[in-house]
Amino acid sequence: MISTLIRLARTGLIGAALATTMAATPGLAAQVGKPAPAFTVTTFDHQTLSLDDLRGKVIVLNYWATWCAPCRAEMAAFDSYLRSHHTDDLKVFAITVDSTATPYQLRALARALAFPLILRLEGWGYGQIGGAVPTSYVIDRAGVLRYARAGAFTEASFDALITPMLAEAPPAPTGAPSSRDLTPTALPPRAPDRSAPGD
Repeated sequence: MISTLIRLARTGLIGAALATTMAATPGLAAQVGKPAPAFTVTTFDHQTLSLDDLRGKVIVLNYWATWCAPCRAEMAAFDSYLRSHHTDDLKVFAITVDSTATPYQLRALARALAFPLILRLEGWGYGQIGGAVPTSYVIDRAGVLRYARAGAFTEASFDALITPMLAEAPPAPTGAPSSRDLTPTALPPRAPDRSAPGD
């Protein structure tokens, strides 16, 4: 997988302006500790997913570039984590900020990774923090933004952040009864049995 990243980067085959998103701007930026702003991503296989579709999952939105060596190392760390943990509760979406290749040229890399490259991200409040790559946003199972920072994860730092978040209980489904609704209620007294013995 790493060799695929390096080979494609050297040949200039990866990196397109595939993400159409509003950059994080003052007043609109996603804020750590607050509900994550809504977004929709479209993957290479043309699957469209929204934040609501992913509720209950831990979500990573990662901005990267082909010319960025820390980005390539970080993508390898994401791939390794996903392959070793075998969980459907973690969703990583990689959004390129390059303008040198077409989606067709990125397909080889997209097929090699355990997480999808994104054709498009729509939504406000996300983008490169300070114009830097890599930039990552991590949203917890309850839809709260828990991490927003420029700089690359290592395998160890990614594991230290993500594994405890995956261990958290998913939120109750919308419309599920609360614990208050599940408390036993008193039943009406039972009517006496009026049948005669032997009937």
